[in-house]
Order: sequence, then structure tokens, then C-alpha cells
Amino acid sequence: MNIKAIMCDVDGTLLTSEGVVSKRTVDAIKKAREKGILFGLSTGRDVNSIQTLLKEWGIDGLVDSIVGTGGAEIYDYVLGVDKQSYPLDGKLIQEIINHYKDMDVNFAIPFDGILFAPKDDEHIQNLSRDDKVPYQVVDFNEFLKEPKPKVMIVTDPEQMEEVVERSKTFHNDQYKSAALITASTLFEYMDPRISKTYGLKQVMEMHGIDMKEVCTFGDADNDYDMTLNAGVGVVMANGSEKTKSVANYVTDDNDHDGIAKFIENYIL
Repeated sequence: MNIKAIMCDVDGTLLTSEGVVSKRTVDAIKKAREKGILFGLSTGRDVNSIQTLLKEWGIDGLVDSIVGTGGAEIYDYVLGVDKQSYPLDGKLIQEIINHYKDMDVNFAIPFDGILFAPKDDEHIQNLSRDDKVPYQVVDFNEFLKEPKPKVMIVTDPEQMEEVVERSKTFHNDQYKSAALITASTLFEYMDPRISKTYGLKQVMEMHGIDMKEVCTFGDADNDYDMTLNAGVGVVMANGSEKTKSVANYVTDDNDHDGIAKFIENYIL
């Protein structure tokens, strides 16, 4: 394979169920970078929170580029680029929140390495604990006076189907938004122009790399577009059926060194 860049989703892909990167995967990343292959992350998490966890994950100094917030943020260590695109208007986010106000859900906006929520409950507490990102309860009337990258609905997996059904009745003539499931407990709204592919294309253009020379690893529905558009789209065995449907390869799950095995067998 003529691969010049490897871009990995984080949760359910690069990280094991215990929230770490396995030693075998770290070693495979190091060997790929030694061959001159760019290594980066493409994730729904915001850039700031990712940067604070790289050392804990054992990949500090191994990440060349981060596509964060589902493609809305770019941070490139090699070229020193820090960029944000197409945030959601605060009024639109308020309307989204009001659309679900009678449901047992909470809302989280990742911003500056913190999860901002309008109320304190088990939903935001669990998300903060699982993602190892601090949360803060704030007055959303003030917080949303400025646009924000996206808003996440946080719920129980059992209620996700009801959240998806409710989303089908949301519409706003003034603002556009797109929504999708990104984890068993997360349903996210962002600008429809934003996707992981959008962020990846910007990074690759800066480095002079064609998308055909990119290998991506993902698992959830929000990895569908980058799996489809990468030269080699790899999906974890634990991935969604939707994203697997456009994969070039399905590798072992995130608890059995799926990324490392693929890099060792096909890229190194």
C-alpha cells in the first residue's frame, strides 16, 4: 500500500475499552512514523481535551495532526496550524435544546477542553468520567451568546432510539444543521458542511498528500464519510454496520490490537 498518512478515530477505535492505547498499537504507530508516514487523530472530541490526554494515552509526541470536533477543528503540530470552521449559532443550539426539553437527556458542548452543560445530572457526570474530560455547569443563555462548534445530546443507550425519532421533527428555516449518532450515549448536531472528511482534506492538502494515500481507522456512524473517502478505509470489528458497509477492510476490535495488526500486515 502506498500510504502516506494514517488517521485514527479515538473512542472505540484507538482506545481500548479501558481508555488506553495498547503497547502493540503504540509500537506500530512509532514504526509507521519512522517510515515517514504522518500519524493523526480524527475525532469528535475537541482539540484541547485531546491535547491534555495524549501523554496519559502514551502517544504524546507521536501525533502529527488532530482533526477535532468531528472536522470543525484542525491542529497541526508539524505546520503549526490551528483552525476552526463553521460553528453553530447559539440561537440554533437553544432551539435544539428546547426541542428535547421534555426528555430525560442532557446537553454538552465541548469547548476549550471542558464539557459545558446547562444542568448537572448522571448523564454529564458519566460522560465526563468516561472521556476523562472535566465538565462545568453554566448559564446557557450567556454561554450561547457566541457560536459554538457543536452540541451533543447525552442520554442512556436505551433512550437513543427515541432521541433519533424526535430529531426527525426538528427543523429551522434560518439555520442549517446535521445530526447523527456518534456513540451509544451521544447524538450530535453540527453544521452540515462539517465532517471528518472535510477536516481530513484540509490537513492532507496542507501536507501535499492525496486522499487516496490516506488510511483511516474508525468505528461509529460519524466515521462513515471518512471511511468512504479515504484511499483505504478500515473499520474495527466493533464498528457500526453502516460504517462497515463502506470499509475496504474490517480489522480486529479495539480490545484486540486491530489497528496494530493492520499496520503491521499491510503498511509496514
